[in-house]
Amino acid sequence: MNDQSHIPLSVTRLDGFAPVARAIDYLASNADSRPTLEQTAAHVGLSPAHFQRVFKAGAGVSPKRFLQYLAAQEAKRAMTNGEDVLSAAYSAGLSGASRLHDLFLAAEAMTPGEYRRKGEGLCIRFALVDGPLGRVLIGATEKGICWLSFADDAVLADSMQQMKHDWAAATFVEDAEFVTPLARQAFAFAMNHRLDEPLKLHVRGTNFQLKVWEALLRIPYGHLVTYGDIAKNICAEKANRAVGTAVGANLISVLIPCHRVILSSGVVHNYRWGAPRKKTILAMEEAISQNA
Repeated sequence: MNDQSHIPLSVTRLDGFAPVARAIDYLASNADSRPTLEQTAAHVGLSPAHFQRVFKAGAGVSPKRFLQYLAAQEAKRAMTNGEDVLSAAYSAGLSGASRLHDLFLAAEAMTPGEYRRKGEGLCIRFALVDGPLGRVLIGATEKGICWLSFADDAVLADSMQQMKHDWAAATFVEDAEFVTPLARQAFAFAMNHRLDEPLKLHVRGTNFQLKVWEALLRIPYGHLVTYGDIAKNICAEKANRAVGTAVGANLISVLIPCHRVILSSGVVHNYRWGAPRKKTILAMEEAISQNA
């Protein structure tokens, strides 16, 4: 494996996303005090009118609307005992005016032999990119995105180490030119925008993990399920703990939506990048899906 884990990496900043990401972090961190439009605009260095347009264009909802979903988020997480939440979510997501969001993603799994070789013979091109939900590290092969993790300055070194551990036999090359168009497509997908062509993923996992991740991909945008729902869906009703482990082993955050799985009590926890970030993503998805 080539050792190219030098820190810091150069950062690719796509137009329009930086102030949106800063605003989302600010609103999420200060939701209890309900920042005004003027306060949030000042935080990102824009006039209120310009910030309102930039945020709406980048996030799909107004700052006020997003803040409302953050404030109401916990109250909306209650789930009816005994309800087949996953089936209900699938039904809701595939009816009415749904855009069948998750059908716009094509995932190609490695063969068992490729899995055992841990990426031997593969070249993974990677880049650090500023997106609407913050800075992310993206790795991709010729077959699609194989890694996406949040990677602000505090965790960048760990993200690089984890990526190279999970693809231990691959060769790594920093290549912003290769990754940038994939990043644009990934961010559009994450914000529930219609794609001109499927977003391609290249996943590596055990047979059980692949089953779990396939179930995650079927959860409609803006919906939540429990670990028990996933276990039931893959005919492994007594394997909640194993399902939780497989959910946590997901290498491609946001795009394979492990953030949409919560405890049966409605509690949002157990996210590799922290429960606050998970809550922020869920609030954004809910706001966007309700205003689509």
